[in-house]
Amino acid sequence: MVETVLVVEDDPQIRRVTEIALQTSGFETEVAGDGAEGLAKARTGRFDLIVLDIGLPEMDGLSLCRALRQTNDTPIIFLTAKQDEVDRILGLEMGGDDYMGKPFSPRELVARVKTVLRRIAPPEPEGTRVRGQLHIDPATHSVSFDGTSVAVTSREMALLDILSKRPEQVFSKSQLIDSVYGVGFHIADRTLDSHIRNLRQKLSAVGCSDGIETLHGVGVRMGACVGAA
Repeated sequence: MVETVLVVEDDPQIRRVTEIALQTSGFETEVAGDGAEGLAKARTGRFDLIVLDIGLPEMDGLSLCRALRQTNDTPIIFLTAKQDEVDRILGLEMGGDDYMGKPFSPRELVARVKTVLRRIAPPEPEGTRVRGQLHIDPATHSVSFDGTSVAVTSREMALLDILSKRPEQVFSKSQLIDSVYGVGFHIADRTLDSHIRNLRQKLSAVGCSDGIETLHGVGVRMGACVGAA
């Protein structure tokens, strides 16, 4: 199946070069010239990945990502001419999967698109894993606690996947980052902390207050998942 990439970029030349590079590599593409158009297309179309410029008119890329992440988990690669680390960190914390600074190599962008898509590819079917009252099925991207479904993002599922495979093991932050984002991918620890915090909140909301256990100064492991306070 041919994968489709949405390119949201206001610079016509960069937009066209990016589009040609992706099409030459076998991807289908759609383009948008500002944030409002990009958000509308992202919400109504089916895309495998979004290449998103941060400095957009109408709606900047960070605001677009924030709005999109309320209902959509399509992977995003940010493009930015800014060198401010804060913008890159904010983009990743809002749910971005990677970023590239301008100017960039179209070939490298295509390589990163392929890497992100490989990283988020569905895992091989393994069946449902059970931990206490928590049921996790990576193959169908489904999670439930005591019969109540829990909606999780791809990052949160990846966390549950690695933790539930070895529920007694304590994982360091670097091990979790390698498993969730890929070996050699650099993100701030607080980005991982944000994913863990969001996942805890979702599990607690359905009664699973002991889903993830933190051993301070050591790491994180699967909790008993029986709903104990």
